[in-house]
Amino acid sequence: MTTITRLAGSGDEPVLHDLAARTFGLACPPGTAQADIDAFIVTNLSAERFTAYLADPARILMIVSVDGEPTGYSMLVGGPITDPDVAAVVDQATSIELSKFYLAPERHGTGAAAALMTATLAAAAGTGTATCWLGVNQRNVRAARFYAKHGFEIVGVKRFLVGSEWHDDHIRQRDISARHG
Repeated sequence: MTTITRLAGSGDEPVLHDLAARTFGLACPPGTAQADIDAFIVTNLSAERFTAYLADPARILMIVSVDGEPTGYSMLVGGPITDPDVAAVVDQATSIELSKFYLAPERHGTGAAAALMTATLAAAAGTGTATCWLGVNQRNVRAARFYAKHGFEIVGVKRFLVGSEWHDDHIRQRDISARHG
């Protein structure tokens, strides 16, 4: 099995949308309405939105492929923190957000996620920021274990809206200034 991680670029929008459409629901707690998941994907994870994300200099998108097949992606976002719960516990001047981190379920447990995380944290460290933070649903046990394994510690809580339903997230953060692996 050959795993390759690379920066996403122009032309990757359909791949990113496909990955997002196949994986976003995995991060939502059981019972989340499929209509709400679908609406979120249309609004925030369409090929057109990925065109805008790729053009935004404050964003870094990465794709991981296994044996030539794209199987996951990540997105880092620099800049202002607009969520007051996050702003209360994360220093926006010295941090970058890991906004998206998704892997196709058939590739869980293959090492592809670890390869993507290593490359993503290296890209985050390359921005000169000292920390990386993310939000993850409190009921997403698999993701919580993965993020803890990669050094992300719970520093607070926030809410995340999918459709008309609010979800409770943990805010996790890790140092990237001295190490990134």
